[in-house]
Amino acid sequence: MNIAGNERLLDKLAAEYVLGTLKGGARRRYERWLQTDPMVRRATAEWQDRLHPMAEFAPSMMPPAHVWPAIAASLALQSGASAAVAPVPPATDRWRFWRDLRDDLGFWRGLGLASTAVATILVAVLATRAPHTDAPVASYIAMLADDKAQPVALVTGDETTHRLTVKLVLPQSIRADQSLQLWAVPKSGSPRSLGLLTADVSISLALPANTTPESVTLLAVSLEPKGGSPNPNSPSGP
Repeated sequence: MNIAGNERLLDKLAAEYVLGTLKGGARRRYERWLQTDPMVRRATAEWQDRLHPMAEFAPSMMPPAHVWPAIAASLALQSGASAAVAPVPPATDRWRFWRDLRDDLGFWRGLGLASTAVATILVAVLATRAPHTDAPVASYIAMLADDKAQPVALVTGDETTHRLTVKLVLPQSIRADQSLQLWAVPKSGSPRSLGLLTADVSISLALPANTTPESVTLLAVSLEPKGGSPNPNSPSGP
């Protein structure tokens, strides 16, 4: 496989490598390229940066009590069974999210393709049901990207409160007489409006009943006249 000068192929391989879907010999070959090719390293870093904001939704997690003593014992770091082992600072727990995400392909429920329209923000929907913990966490998570595969917003759904939170990671420039409108595109039937977005801050919206990754194949943002689309069943803008 020759990736020299093939930016589209390199971007695809970098995405699969970061997501963890690149396996076997292909992954080992890609890791060899990482060691020698600065273009491969740059493409990989760009995809890591795109997905990094999702780590913000990872709850802090501590390992079981027996784990660290066992590690210390295997490394001959303790002289007796009662030797204390310092816990790992909570800040490092965030990286567990990425390791789990890499290995758990069930996380990635669906993949949508963005429209070619410049103002359209159609996206790959990356959704998962969050693990059950005592701390409040998002039930579903989606990343919205534009037609250039640049991350635009993070969407989280909480099935307990029936709320949807949209956090723009890339502020959008729109005119005063325009609005951004979020849509859920189901497997069948007309798109459903989820509400209007602000161009530069987070917003919380009511989550309609039965709006789950199983029933919705795609999330989309359209550019509409001020106040939203005149047609409640479909976007009027790009």
